[in-house]
Amino acid sequence: MSSSNHVQLQAAAREKTGSAESRRLRRAGMVPGVLYKAGERSVAFHVSHHDLERAVHGGHGRTAVFEISVDQGPKVPALIKDWQLNPVRNEFIHVDFQEVDLSSTVQALVPVVLEGLSLGVRGGGVLDQPTREITVEALPDAIPDHIEVDVTDLDIGGVVTFADLSAPSGVELIGDDEMVIASVTAPTEVGEIEEVEEGAQPELVGGSSEDEDTE
Repeated sequence: MSSSNHVQLQAAAREKTGSAESRRLRRAGMVPGVLYKAGERSVAFHVSHHDLERAVHGGHGRTAVFEISVDQGPKVPALIKDWQLNPVRNEFIHVDFQEVDLSSTVQALVPVVLEGLSLGVRGGGVLDQPTREITVEALPDAIPDHIEVDVTDLDIGGVVTFADLSAPSGVELIGDDEMVIASVTAPTEVGEIEEVEEGAQPELVGGSSEDEDTE
């Protein structure tokens, strides 16, 4: 079952659970987690924070197939199901894995990465990316670490929708064809803002503002 493309991860079973135990583990440099197994009870574990960060950020990404061994037991192929990050340090504080059958397709969230400096941005426009992740369906080993979108030719007023995306071989993209992935809009002119503000000023005459005394 072992594959050179899989990420090896050694974990230790957790006998205690709860927020107090999780805080204790984090102080000790560990990340608490849960391995959900098909047709079996889930396994609570903890893993070295250093090992987990290195595994995820060492070129594999969050969509990689992990082979998890708990207490030196059998290796279980799994995908990251969910995670929690420290909002300040952007580090893992909890992680959940889901056991997978390598011969069956699964659905997973994959990041959308924009590539290139768009024509519209070079002309002063503003690039917006409202959709940063999309759902894909594929065999676990075929899940891409990201979906790349070339926006080099995207001009002001241009839009990239879900229908414009290209799926890698063996991967199905799941979503609404009209969903906006990225767009370039014209910048707001300073003169337009000043004109609106000047036109709005007469409405305040005779009224009171929060900064005025209203005795």
